[in-house]
Amino acid sequence: MEAMTFLILLIIMPLIVVAADNVPAPADLAQVETWFAQNVQPFAYRKGLDPALVTAESGTPTIINVRAAGGGDFRTLTEAVDNIPEGNTNRVVINIGPGSYFEKVTIPRSKPFVTLYGAPENMPAVLANNTAAVLGTIETATVIVESDYFMAVNVIFANKAPRPYKGEKGGQALALRISGDKAAFYNCRFLGFQDTICDHQGLHFFKDCYVEGTVDFIFGNGKSIYLNVETHVIPGDNFAVITAQGRNNSGDDTGYSFIHGNVTGAGKTTFLGRSWMPYAATVFSYTDMSDVVHPQGWFDNFHPETEKTVYFGEFNCIGVGAKLDDRVGFSKKLSEPEATPFLTLGYINASIWLLPPPSL
Repeated sequence: MEAMTFLILLIIMPLIVVAADNVPAPADLAQVETWFAQNVQPFAYRKGLDPALVTAESGTPTIINVRAAGGGDFRTLTEAVDNIPEGNTNRVVINIGPGSYFEKVTIPRSKPFVTLYGAPENMPAVLANNTAAVLGTIETATVIVESDYFMAVNVIFANKAPRPYKGEKGGQALALRISGDKAAFYNCRFLGFQDTICDHQGLHFFKDCYVEGTVDFIFGNGKSIYLNVETHVIPGDNFAVITAQGRNNSGDDTGYSFIHGNVTGAGKTTFLGRSWMPYAATVFSYTDMSDVVHPQGWFDNFHPETEKTVYFGEFNCIGVGAKLDDRVGFSKKLSEPEATPFLTLGYINASIWLLPPPSL
């Protein structure tokens, strides 16, 4: 009888797991959701998470409803953020109603554990139009996140500043700057031209997102995974670059890993990355690339000395733009063992902090 009771308990009790950081993403995109669900389970089924995160997720989250048209707790995101106490230790979900929010929002370092949440069928948009000519590049972002353990789900981040002309100075205009550590973005859209996302510093995870831009539209010195993300090159320029990763010396543990997803656009105008910093590190794996990708693939930014120090790699990508015949000599066609570290969630230490998106 005791053995039978124990067996029943095993069946009905949730399995508490440590996320498997060492299991690489599958080559088949159809298997990615299963792989993700197995390795990034909800908080209730997890152990080994950061103690501060355990504290934040253990209680009932604080819900702040923002409705531009009224009827919520506040009409603006700024008011909602201001309402979060300094030194917050509990998960706070800002539930954003549909519509456009024309404001510049900063979530300061003193307010961690914040989630911005919109409805997937009617995503809210946060909009501003600041440029580097006025504020300096990294301060132009429509949304600036400086705090840790941030999450955004079903939100549009946009900078509506005019498209800069070729060679124009001060036209950089960020939709997002993420400077906090251990942040996740699910089903979000990032709209801009030059410097759309400043993936500034820290560990970050982007899944099922869309990013558009022209030059350096993902840049910074973060260490991030972009899983099933579409990077779209807006047409009209003869020269475009997707990434400008900011690894500045060999000791920096940073880089960008793109897994599955698409590079879209047309015209053979676009480099996957450039040597913005001398040790830039970016890898594309299992990515479907259109002919928007320049046959050479990567650009040394007129600094040939960086060809010996950057780490630009590709692994089992497909599409017209993924042909390696004319790639520059300093890029790498990765073997499976070389690519594997970029294909696991261990690349961003996900087992201690990454959680799936909540449902409201």
